[in-house]
Amino acid sequence: MENHAKLLIVDDERIALRNLEHVMKKEGYDVTGTQSGPNAVKLLEEQQFDVVLTDLRMEKVDGMQILRKCRELYPDAEVVMITGYATLESAVEAMKHGAFSYIAKPFKLDEVRKVVREAAEKVSLKRENRRLREQLETYQGKVKIITQDPAMQRLLETARQVAPVDTNVIITGESGTGKELFARYIHINSKRGNGPFFGVNCGAFTEELLTNELFGHEKGAFTGADSLKKGIIEMTSGGTLFLDEITEMPPSMQVKLLRVIQEKELLRVGGTEPVNVDVRFVAATNRDVQEAVKSGAFRQDLYFRLNVVSLRVPPLSDRKDDIPLLAYYFLKKYSLLMKKPVSEISEDVIALLMNYGFPGNVRELENVVERGVALANGSIIETAHLPEDLKELTIKTFRKKEGKIPSLEEQEEAYIKWVLNEAAGNKTLASQLLGIDRVSLWRKLKKYGLASE
Repeated sequence: MENHAKLLIVDDERIALRNLEHVMKKEGYDVTGTQSGPNAVKLLEEQQFDVVLTDLRMEKVDGMQILRKCRELYPDAEVVMITGYATLESAVEAMKHGAFSYIAKPFKLDEVRKVVREAAEKVSLKRENRRLREQLETYQGKVKIITQDPAMQRLLETARQVAPVDTNVIITGESGTGKELFARYIHINSKRGNGPFFGVNCGAFTEELLTNELFGHEKGAFTGADSLKKGIIEMTSGGTLFLDEITEMPPSMQVKLLRVIQEKELLRVGGTEPVNVDVRFVAATNRDVQEAVKSGAFRQDLYFRLNVVSLRVPPLSDRKDDIPLLAYYFLKKYSLLMKKPVSEISEDVIALLMNYGFPGNVRELENVVERGVALANGSIIETAHLPEDLKELTIKTFRKKEGKIPSLEEQEEAYIKWVLNEAAGNKTLASQLLGIDRVSLWRKLKKYGLASE
């Protein structure tokens, strides 16, 4: 196994320390071990570690002091506690001060391997996210919303005013219009801007999985729960949680979320002690929220809690003047990421883009430009580099049938059939063209009796 993470092991029992050192070195970690708490602090001051695996009860300097020192010096590092004194009080204290996990003696080596691996992966992910963020900021600064449309400018001004107030927000609009980008914009421009930002698609999980993802679980809460897991809400404390497709959240989960918003605390699955959280919620949906409330699909009290401020992002077809601006923005982005000298978009391509309906909105435009950069041989994106359906301008419209205006559901069913046909029955491609995930598409196919198509 290849693993270059730096691991500090602290245990005042010599045999236990040697065993852990041996096992972790075999896993490929760069291991440093010590039996002394004061020496562990000295090592932390001299060099950076990715994961610290420490005994809780030690003389002079204990595991809690090591945890605090590690948090002070290396906020990205993760600390795993090991102890033979498995009391609820010590567990709560360790987790409250930011321990990644808590393992009680006697432990299984497989459990230690698993927890350390997850901690190292989390550290690696945080660093990779920072690297990508820094890379993107070299050409786009902080989160930018590219527009010259007056309605979008007014919406941005509202978002700027809302950002520092710390109220909850609901963002509505079609799929692909940039609702998550607005959520990130609000987060970055708020007092929580240096805190975590997490996004969850509420329609992409089963109820059981969504509960586990959002609330986490205690060790032993169910079969396979070998260690404590913090949920996304808990990990977002001090930051902003973006709940996409909020109207797809199961009713029982809506009740739990309402309690978190009201009480600012949660219970992990299998837990008995509440965990305090400080989270700002930004929710989004492509549905009519008030209709969802009227139909009973969405709780009215939760709607009122989330809908302190409402932002509606217009579709790209309502702001045509932004198409060239966005196209060149994506051109710069992908030519940099792909390291290709593509710097122009032909006039014919711009004309086609301006006359296309963009059912997938900004997300679809980004995909078109990314494809163009990938296929371009020179410095210009030409019509030959565009998708066939866009070149042919096969724009789907819905008109009166036998004098009757079709309902929204009839339009949606017909549109999904058309997209499936265009995608030759490929449901993965169809979900991408529709701007929704496969689970949401499957639900719609089942709803309209198209699941077997």
